[in-house]
Amino acid sequence: MATVAGVDEAGRGCVIGPLVIAGVLFKKETIEELSHLGVKDSKKLTAKKRRELESEIKDIAKEYKFFDLQPKEIDKVVNRGVPLRKLNYLEAMVMGKVIRDLRPDVAFVDPADVLVDRYVKQIKRVLPFDLHMVCEKHADDKFLVVSAASILAKVRRDRFIEDLRERYGDFGSGYCSDWKTIEYLESWFNEHDYSPSFIRASWSTVKRIRGA
Repeated sequence: MATVAGVDEAGRGCVIGPLVIAGVLFKKETIEELSHLGVKDSKKLTAKKRRELESEIKDIAKEYKFFDLQPKEIDKVVNRGVPLRKLNYLEAMVMGKVIRDLRPDVAFVDPADVLVDRYVKQIKRVLPFDLHMVCEKHADDKFLVVSAASILAKVRRDRFIEDLRERYGDFGSGYCSDWKTIEYLESWFNEHDYSPSFIRASWSTVKRIRGA
């Protein structure tokens, strides 16, 4: 029986918290149920609706996997600065591991790289088996299985962020475009001379605030 997987991420551009990659596997004949549920790109849904859909997606899914890239792992590859071995490559490797665990017949992926063919080749290096892969920009808006993965990734990351806020205070969304996040970072580095584990120290915003 044919199986189809969708893979997507949440939190790539954030300066605070992890980057979460989710993969979700479905039997081909159950995918239409996602449409009936109202599954769509997570960015087009409210937080409440995403949480409601999370459990329904998991009920329909044959299997799902997560991989959480913590700031220190992201900082390591960004600071190392090896050409073509930075964050895009790290994401490709992790997406490959998720697909390897799910073992679908077909995988739909939202690529991080502008060069889609290169991204596909990087993912396939991780796989001990061959499969058909559809890798397209805005896949989370085009394909229900990727929309489902985007919802699972976003809800999981939101939980991480809620936990971090409870522990370290309200830093807003964690995105560099959020004034509350910037104010939080400025306040943190006014009081501390180190970058904590929940902040991506390699981000240019952090380096600018620290005067590095």
